[in-house]
Amino acid sequence: VQLVESGGGLVQPGGSLRLSCAASGFTFSRHSMSWYRQAPGKERELVARITSAAASTSYADSVKGRFTISRDNAKNTVYLLMNSLKSEDTAVYYCYTFYNVTPRWGQGTQVTVSS
Repeated sequence: VQLVESGGGLVQPGGSLRLSCAASGFTFSRHSMSWYRQAPGKERELVARITSAAASTSYADSVKGRFTISRDNAKNTVYLLMNSLKSEDTAVYYCYTFYNVTPRWGQGTQVTVSS
């Protein structure tokens, strides 16, 4: 199982970024996928989750209305579109799934929101 995030970077407050997570090594279309983030000195927190068929999504209260999670099962990729970014969104963002009774994480991608 491999999860590879991309799309992070430096963005000004109010700006947008789209993160991608390319998955391999398992049947992507059968698994829910999530994005987590971890800011310096803080615990890792769930940002958004999407079910296997994209029938349902859920978000942390702090990102509702600003972030959108989506997936393309043909490309084995999950996305996180982040709009109206704030300084408090600065964190390392991780892709996550649960496969074969084991949590699986990507290596993370840094998002920095600063002027």
